[in-house]
Amino acid sequence: MKEILLCKYGEIVLKGSNRRYFEDTLCKTLRYRAKHFGNFEITRSQSTLIIEPKDEYADIDGMFESTQKVFGLVGISRCAVCEKNMASIERTVKDYVPQFLAGKKTFKVVAKRSDKRFVLDSMQIAAEVGGYVLSTCPYLHVDVRDPEIVVQVEIREFGAYIHAGQFKGAGGIPVGTSGKALLLLSGGIDSPVAGYMMVKRGIQLEAVHFESFPYTSEMAREKVLTLARELAPYAGTFAVHIVSLTHIQEELVKNCEEDYFTLILRRYMMAIADKIAKKKGCGALITGESLGQVASQTMQALGVTNPMTTLPVFRPCIGMDKEEIVQIARKIGTFETSIQPYEDCCTVFTPKHPKTKPELAKVEEQQRRLDFDALVEEALAGAYVEYIRAEV
Repeated sequence: MKEILLCKYGEIVLKGSNRRYFEDTLCKTLRYRAKHFGNFEITRSQSTLIIEPKDEYADIDGMFESTQKVFGLVGISRCAVCEKNMASIERTVKDYVPQFLAGKKTFKVVAKRSDKRFVLDSMQIAAEVGGYVLSTCPYLHVDVRDPEIVVQVEIREFGAYIHAGQFKGAGGIPVGTSGKALLLLSGGIDSPVAGYMMVKRGIQLEAVHFESFPYTSEMAREKVLTLARELAPYAGTFAVHIVSLTHIQEELVKNCEEDYFTLILRRYMMAIADKIAKKKGCGALITGESLGQVASQTMQALGVTNPMTTLPVFRPCIGMDKEEIVQIARKIGTFETSIQPYEDCCTVFTPKHPKTKPELAKVEEQQRRLDFDALVEEALAGAYVEYIRAEV
């Protein structure tokens, strides 16, 4: 008996004439990941990818876990391959299938016979295999209408495939098929979630993090890099640009009214992000903003920061409440890191009464008190890059 993985496509099947491009990108991602777990062969069959270990040293468990984080797949099944005769199928069903039936009460068997030369037809195969399951797991009952789990037997040209149940895949579309975008990555809960959600829609990530050292600590910076590493199993390898806003914030305190500090700082962040994004070939910015969550995320506040970029700004969390965002953060493993109590640049020099309904003309008047372009260029000149390697 040999074990393989059967991976089901999601919306890739709807891509028409572009489908091959999405399939090729997905296969490339899986082949890259497979290198970390041994010698695997990846082949296509209709709307299914087959991941097959080519020697006894290939780590099928590690590959299975990694595959669950690959966007573009909606389902992954662990599957036993045996000789296509009923004696071999019986042994395999009895030895392999019970591990997937623990805790279940009802099942049914579905059989497919691609090789029409096989002695039994699909209905006969299903009946025989159902008997094998019941003899091994007598606590189960057959339910052909609404079973808890489906045992499947496929008779193919080179053998019989046997699997039970399907594990949920990551969904979405393959990373890189929608282009590249720059994520404004803070140490909070929202921005890693926003990055994850856009990666799920095929975005290849680049990121920028704004710090205010020494007002923010090295531990705060390391927290953000940890969040980036926690995103990498989904996003793949990407760069994080570290940009200091210290001098900008000090100039804000000297020259501008306190109520406008956050708004003007956000305009600087958008302007700097715009330049980095265009230099790195990104077609959009990504932020974790949620409408009304804080003073800088009101409709009017967003309206005065948007003009600082000509790129589209993706805000996947904009209509979500905090609990919805937290649920996703827990799912992807970033929540516990995000709640570590290290300072963020936006919490430095925070005004007591920030403007929630700012007027663009007044914000621009405050901004003219600073040498805006010179401060942007100074911040960019001092930026450096940390490369985040994907741990698959």
